[in-house]
Amino acid sequence: MATGFSRSPRERSTRSARPLNPIVVEHALTLRLLQRRCGSLNPELQARIQALPLSAFEALADALLDFRGPEDLKEWLGGHGG
Repeated sequence: MATGFSRSPRERSTRSARPLNPIVVEHALTLRLLQRRCGSLNPELQARIQALPLSAFEALADALLDFRGPEDLKEWLGGHGG
């Protein structure tokens, strides 16, 4: 049964040995959660989100938990300079 985790021990150790940039991880996770909550993000929305300063991006990461759809994201971005 394939689970998607069938990597060799060498591949796992090599991959886990690389340090992860926490900001990059936070951005990737936030974008994934936004896509789950709001659906596919068009390139314009992605660019607006990526252009946010770190403090606004972190506020977006918190706010997305209350979003019900893409209109909430657009409204939030409009009110936060995005």
